[in-house]
Amino acid sequence: MFTVSQVQIEQWLALFLWPFLRIFGMLLTDPFYSSRSISATVRIALAILLAILVAPLLQPMPAVPVVSPIGIMIGINQLLIGLMIGFTARLMFTAVEMAGHLAGLQMGLSFATAYDPQHASQVPIVAQFLSLVTLLLFLALNGHLVMIRVVVDSFSQVPIDPQPLAAEGLRLLADRGATVFRLGMLLSLPVVGALLIANLAIGVMTRAAPQLNVFAVGFPLLLGIGLGALYLVLPYYPPYIDFMIGDLTRFLAQMLKALHR
Repeated sequence: MFTVSQVQIEQWLALFLWPFLRIFGMLLTDPFYSSRSISATVRIALAILLAILVAPLLQPMPAVPVVSPIGIMIGINQLLIGLMIGFTARLMFTAVEMAGHLAGLQMGLSFATAYDPQHASQVPIVAQFLSLVTLLLFLALNGHLVMIRVVVDSFSQVPIDPQPLAAEGLRLLADRGATVFRLGMLLSLPVVGALLIANLAIGVMTRAAPQLNVFAVGFPLLLGIGLGALYLVLPYYPPYIDFMIGDLTRFLAQMLKALHR
């Protein structure tokens, strides 16, 4: 007669639940999988499927009951690791959106907003356009598959154990947030630089001809120059996004290594 003991049930539950929490945490914050166009049912089903596929490849689970203080702490750690992996990828998209905010502000399109289903809020049209372009490039460069590979590889870099996460990994993630402003400025610099030159030229024109209506001439001129600069910059986005994805994977490997010290 086939019998199953309580210990075996707890081992099977741990073998599935803890990897599921890490994978599901990544799906909750990843810029593609966390989109509102992907329902929660699909995310949960994908996390269950990945957990079932990954479970046989993992190291032996800690001999800790899932429903215990230590077991709950392990589950929280796994969820936190997944959230950190997805949030790091989200920072890349935030930098691009910041570049769109800065460019739109200088172009005079900061008031032109549209509903963004990914954020469920009104977003400046230039920022939304660059965010959609980045998302398409992210998918074209298999960034969504890279994130799955990273979270699967993380089980070998940060094994499931009762050991608490090292603070060094959390510090690296906090420092990574500072790069959003640097990358946002670098991405918007061509458009902002062209508009700065255009503003200086308009200032000289109004100084030489005071009767010139700066509002009637300046706004369409800045808008046209800004759109032209944005059009010229777009061909350089694919290699830059490819570089950002490579930099993202290198940082995630560094962060995961720091979490398990």
